[in-house]
Formats: sequence, structure tokens, C-alpha cells
Amino acid sequence: MTEVLTTRLSDTTAERVRAYARLRRRSVNETVSLALDEWLRQTEFTYIEFRDTRHGRMAYMRNSRLPVYWVIQTVQAYGMDLAKVRAHWPNRPRGWVEAAVEYYRAYPDEIDDQIAQHQAASTPSALRRYLPEVETLELRTVAAAAE
Repeated sequence: MTEVLTTRLSDTTAERVRAYARLRRRSVNETVSLALDEWLRQTEFTYIEFRDTRHGRMAYMRNSRLPVYWVIQTVQAYGMDLAKVRAHWPNRPRGWVEAAVEYYRAYPDEIDDQIAQHQAASTPSALRRYLPEVETLELRTVAAAAE
């Protein structure tokens, strides 16, 4: 369900919004709605900000190059043990990992979709589309090599 809200903008701000919407090939309504939603999320979740990527707007960890989905993948790899994850990134503020987890709890479908897209794009065949020279190496464990 959606609701129509009316607001007044200065002429300068309205023109900036129209220009940005044209640049992004979006309607003014879509642009303002997205901007307001992102602003609210950034206000509600410390250490979260939004950035343009080739896949669209995406939640990132503030003061880093890491998207939220990357932090969540790491959290999942550590079995959701936040102490281990904080040790993985010892120079980050204590609440940094927790902010990613809280964001994930609020928007699990968004982050799960980004994780799935990343995993699909990380297969050897997918990588070869961008990097034709990529070679696949087979790594075996010591036990497998002894057989």
C-alpha cells in the first residue's frame, strides 16, 4: 500500500530533484521516495549509508568499502558469532558489525538477494565473461593428494 504525501520544496531543490531523476532515468516521485527511504534507513541504522553501484543503490558500511551484504556473509561464515566477527575487523567500532546485523534483521530479503547475486557472479563461468583469461585451479587437500 502506498500513501500520497505532499511537500513543498524550494525552486532550486525541486530543479535539483528533477535533474537527478532525469539523470537516473526515474520519475520524480520514485526519486524522492527512494531518497527519503534511504535517509530514514541511514538515520535508523548507525554506520549504514547508500551508494550508487553498477547494480543500483546499495547499503554500505560507513567509512569502508564494504557493502552490508559482505559483512553479513562474514557474520554467517563465523556462525553468527559476533565476537569472532569483531575480532576479524579489530579496528572497527564495536557497533559496526552490530549495525550490519540489525540492518539485515530489518531487510533480510534485500541482503539475501545481494548475497545470492554475488555468489552467482563469482562462479568461474560468470567471471570469464568479465575476465576471459581466468583459469580454474583445482586444489586438493593433503589427504586427497596422498590417495
